[in-house]
Amino acid sequence: MRTVYLNGNYVPEDQANISVFDRGFLFADGVYEVTTVVEGKLIGFEGHMERLQRSLNELEYNHKVDREELLAIHRELVERNALDQGMIYLQITRGNPGDRDFVFPDADTPVTMVLFTQSKQVVGTSVETDGLKVISVDDLRWGRRDIKTVQLLYPSLAKMEAKSRGADDAWMIQDGLVTEGTSNNAYIVKGGKIITRNLSNDILHGITRKSVLACARLLQMEVEERPFSIDEAYSADEAFATSASGFTNPIVEIDGKRIGTGQPGPVGDKLRALYLEENMKASI
Repeated sequence: MRTVYLNGNYVPEDQANISVFDRGFLFADGVYEVTTVVEGKLIGFEGHMERLQRSLNELEYNHKVDREELLAIHRELVERNALDQGMIYLQITRGNPGDRDFVFPDADTPVTMVLFTQSKQVVGTSVETDGLKVISVDDLRWGRRDIKTVQLLYPSLAKMEAKSRGADDAWMIQDGLVTEGTSNNAYIVKGGKIITRNLSNDILHGITRKSVLACARLLQMEVEERPFSIDEAYSADEAFATSASGFTNPIVEIDGKRIGTGQPGPVGDKLRALYLEENMKASI
């Protein structure tokens, strides 16, 4: 049984109790981050903490992220749960005001903070060699996708639609253009050029995205940040997605159409290798 963290205490997972009046439960009024663990070390921790504070600020939370405290909690959870590979999930909600009300509670209402580990192989997976199949679906999410909220029902529905159609994931489409995957940023490669949607409220500002694009520039690869259509994706030389736990995952099929050779491509493979090398050196 896992040990989890809840509001200042480390407790067995079956004793982590949260009020029915918590706004995360009633209104999905919460934000989250997921930090990947490889060989017991945290990947990209600083970037995740910076984005966490941004999400809290955008939603007008009266809470300042304590980087040192959260680092200590992450490390303690890794040790207590003997985590070698996997993730640490962190969620902060606007807390328990004692009743249900659309109006925000008083600013001094304590937030609810929970962290837990998930043991999962993230390095040396079959996805690296086999790639993923995705479908396209309409993007029906709310407009502030740059805030990492716990409002994940539509991405969950999209992923289930993909599963029902024999695919692994879905890329979401708005006005004929790809926004992102259900839990990842989307990329295509054409003529050696990496194309990915530019940052805006339309997509999550991925921590892995930022690092992978930095790796691309180290490798002197050309990067173009702009929206691309699903038709462009069909005719791409290769495609891939980035996320904290997936790093760079090759996409070999979209809507039943083979992408490139139908195998993971060289650009994505090179980026994955350099991303892991650079981020393992910087892990804490």
